[in-house]
Amino acid sequence: MTGTPDTPNTPNAPSKIAYQVMWTRLISVVEEQAQALVRTAFSTSVREAGDLSAGVYNDRGEMLAQAVTGTPGHVNAMADAVAHFMRRIGVDTMADGDVYLTNDPWEGTGHKHDITVVTPSFLDGRLIGFFACTAHVTDIGGRGFGADANDVHEEGLYIPILRFADRGRVDPTLMAMIRGNVREPDQLVGDIHALATSNEIGQRRLTEMMAEFGLRDLNGISDFILSHSRAATLERINALPQGEARGHMRIDGYSAPVDLHVHLRIEPDRIISDWAGTSGTDRKGINVPMVYTKAYTCYALKCAIAPEIPNNAASLAPFEVRAPEGSIVNAVFPAPVALRHVIGHMLPDTVYDALDQLLPGRVPAEGAGCLCNFQLSLRPRRDGPAPDGACRAEVLTFNSGGSGARPALDGMNATAFPSGVMTMPVEATEQVGPVIIWRKELRPDSGGPGQHRGGLGQYMEIGACDGHEFDMSAMLDRIDHPARGRRGGGDGGATRITREDGTPMRGKGRQFVPHGGRVKMAFPGGAGYGAASDRDRALVHRDLACGYITPEHAQRHYGMTTDEIDNVLARASKGERI
Repeated sequence: MTGTPDTPNTPNAPSKIAYQVMWTRLISVVEEQAQALVRTAFSTSVREAGDLSAGVYNDRGEMLAQAVTGTPGHVNAMADAVAHFMRRIGVDTMADGDVYLTNDPWEGTGHKHDITVVTPSFLDGRLIGFFACTAHVTDIGGRGFGADANDVHEEGLYIPILRFADRGRVDPTLMAMIRGNVREPDQLVGDIHALATSNEIGQRRLTEMMAEFGLRDLNGISDFILSHSRAATLERINALPQGEARGHMRIDGYSAPVDLHVHLRIEPDRIISDWAGTSGTDRKGINVPMVYTKAYTCYALKCAIAPEIPNNAASLAPFEVRAPEGSIVNAVFPAPVALRHVIGHMLPDTVYDALDQLLPGRVPAEGAGCLCNFQLSLRPRRDGPAPDGACRAEVLTFNSGGSGARPALDGMNATAFPSGVMTMPVEATEQVGPVIIWRKELRPDSGGPGQHRGGLGQYMEIGACDGHEFDMSAMLDRIDHPARGRRGGGDGGATRITREDGTPMRGKGRQFVPHGGRVKMAFPGGAGYGAASDRDRALVHRDLACGYITPEHAQRHYGMTTDEIDNVLARASKGERI
């Protein structure tokens, strides 16, 4: 890494090489912490989708390293969380064996369905730092996971920053209160224990590392990480041309469109993102606390400008984010915020609308943006006799549309950007409740045409097992406002959601599906980059042979003749390489 300051020469101080090895070890420590959470969590959102984060902090509450596994919305928001725990609990009251938790949307990671657990780390009786992790839980009570609440109180159980364990003893009153307020108590309590255990594993590995290198505290390695990260990030920023630009995106919203506006300024030693002019707070639960807006704004800039510099407090600090209170991207208590990701996941593409004007050829076209999630609340049918064994269940599934095409590459099919979570396998979803996924496949023609094609969305068709009905909480966008192409590229395919008979359904909100009913969804595709006329003909042939585009699409957007199409399809049917 160039442009980094020298480490002060103090007696017996580790060398720069040793500190670099320790830094890498810290990243591996928190990655093991995250993998332990994946393997022990009860919720499929954690086990299968990786909707989590893990990190280690110094004794000042500054994040030193984050796990590779996890989402930017969690980890970048969690970067600010430990300071709240220190203030609320009181550092002088902390003890070895303590574990703290919260789901406060404004002091955690943005909504009540995320549980953040923080564990102080002690060595020889002295506080040396903290471990923190976050996981999305399937149920937290209230209305359930969805956009329908009118204020945050309806969105489930609120857990302020509290002691989960005091010197190793779990608080039974807190556990009883949590169990009494949620639909899946064993699952939620299991997730909380998994979070606490993953922090414990991180702490064990940290003390092993410190013993190996003869460290009594984290001061030296902390200063090394933060000073080098800040210097490297500033070097990247200061190498950019200074200037300012404005970006805009209109998305579906709940009952009315939402306008996102950002004013981006590249200045010496910092980049300022100002969200003034963005739509105001919505009456329904799609609002975004500032901590989540900051997380995804910083992530977008970091991906474009300094992607290989590890995430920590110092590498994030030069990215300043501002938003007016009361806007949909700086919602204040008691605004409903359960689906803050629907708006938050659109922020990077809005930032890129501005950044493309300042740094042409660097950022991708728009993609699906927000995850294509839905939650099913299943129960025995009420319009007739239910079979023995019919049950209640909450099933949450994460799915993705296509990502936008990049300046030199096609977009990725059914891949979540910017969230980075994984699409849940059909088998894992059907295992946790009486749900049937009748169809799940790539959606041809949904990727926007261009020199580089947008990634494809998906088709899904779902229903309940015999004897069940369900409520579906939809969390979809891009129905009326599909992903926009960049530099002459075409738009991605729009979202569709209907009943089995073609009756349209709403993209957001809780909707009843009777016994025997099904829901059909077409998830959005990413947009194209560059003019379709500039696409390599061999790539068009490959897309047609693979079924990514239909003959009609090939004719309309890429000018393929009937003879050319027939020739490609004939070769593909014979198994020839296209």
